Amino acid sequence: MTLGDKEKVAIQRLKAFEPQTEPYFLCYSGGKDSDAIRILAELAGVKFEIHHNLTTVDAPETIKYVKSVPGVVIDKAHYEDGTQKTMWNLIVKKGLPPIKKARYCCSELKENGGKWRIKITGVRAQESINRRQNSGLVKIIGKPKTTKKNAEKMGIQYDETPQGGLVLNFDNSESRRFVEQCYRTTSTMVNPIIDWSEDEVWEFLKHYGCEGNPLYKCGEKRIGCIGCPMQGYKKMQEELNKYPKYKQAYIHAFGKMLEKREEKGKPTYNWKNAKDVYNWWVGLDKRGDRSCQKVTRKHRKNL
Repeated sequence: MTLGDKEKVAIQRLKAFEPQTEPYFLCYSGGKDSDAIRILAELAGVKFEIHHNLTTVDAPETIKYVKSVPGVVIDKAHYEDGTQKTMWNLIVKKGLPPIKKARYCCSELKENGGKWRIKITGVRAQESINRRQNSGLVKIIGKPKTTKKNAEKMGIQYDETPQGGLVLNFDNSESRRFVEQCYRTTSTMVNPIIDWSEDEVWEFLKHYGCEGNPLYKCGEKRIGCIGCPMQGYKKMQEELNKYPKYKQAYIHAFGKMLEKREEKGKPTYNWKNAKDVYNWWVGLDKRGDRSCQKVTRKHRKNL
């Protein structure tokens, strides 16, 4: 299938699952994939709202780029008392830095927007094994027993993901009707470029004159949070040295985190100060991965 064909299919998908009573909730990160779905939504002529979830650890270049997008809405996460959630107060509350096996930052700061809406995301299967296993054309999360029962009643073909939820890989009329019926009680994501490659995304953007986030021109391969543990120790260190104010903000939060753990009588192990936590977090200590994993398991039990 050529890129032109894939573009037509993606537009058809967006038209097929367009909600009847309100606009799509378009999840916009400021990365290349979210630029692609933004342009596709315009080409499809569907109604949509562009939403960016403020993580408080996005690069300054990304924030500037996001704000340049016409009509973008920047959403902030809040606690029940109305206080804004930030990476810094989440670290203190959770009692642990964000790590690969405990990425509370994603669920707390990035994934809580658009509740009970049909969301457009730039998820692509090529990005990771996890994406291939847990994502399809449409992903539905919430009330799994009821959702599966309704799907089976309507004869919908679906896969059940390891992380929970249903994935629909077909955009037939029954699938469309199923999504329309259940999205008000579930979290529903439409992934129009699920089968696109990275090269196809860039070719598409070039064709429509979109240069993308300026960080790509600086050699960045992905656009995400500063200090994201998913990028590995070396990249974390490089990134935090590039943005020293964020590095100091993390260290300050780690200090507050240790104080809170001590107040609650929770162990701090061999972390004597905030710098010790930082060195462990970015892999600069001499204990190595094995010791880090051991400490991680202990900390997760004490969250």
